[in-house]
Amino acid sequence: MEATLILRTYMELTLSIIKPDAVKRNLIGSINSLIEKNKIEIVAQKMIKLSIEDAQNFYNVHKERAFFDDLCNYMVSGPIVVQVLKGKNVIVKYRDLMGATNPENAEDNTIRKLHGLSVEENSVHGSDSKDNAKVEIDFFFAKREIFVI
Repeated sequence: MEATLILRTYMELTLSIIKPDAVKRNLIGSINSLIEKNKIEIVAQKMIKLSIEDAQNFYNVHKERAFFDDLCNYMVSGPIVVQVLKGKNVIVKYRDLMGATNPENAEDNTIRKLHGLSVEENSVHGSDSKDNAKVEIDFFFAKREIFVI
């Protein structure tokens, strides 16, 4: 029992979004394969279509930024895949796997280098902190939808 508790304390959850550009180009399987090859477990996943209100609420932290309206319009332009990922230090590990926001600046073999089209159409989103991961996961998923052992 104690070993299980210790194991659980080192595991983290994070949110991943496969964005409209990647869904449209049928890259879900390729992105999931990269996630799993990097020993990150997908513990919840669903395809949804955001409303403009959902996008504005999710990206509310950026509401004062010049790109806010473009970002929200992009995120409602097609279906997205939202996921909960689990692993040791998964927030940092997944952000490293995603690569730089601008695919041109991303490291080789990262999701954005392999699949991103531009700064806006960069194929994926990932939480940037434990606090944001919890908020973002709770935005998209009910507890009963996440399978964590």
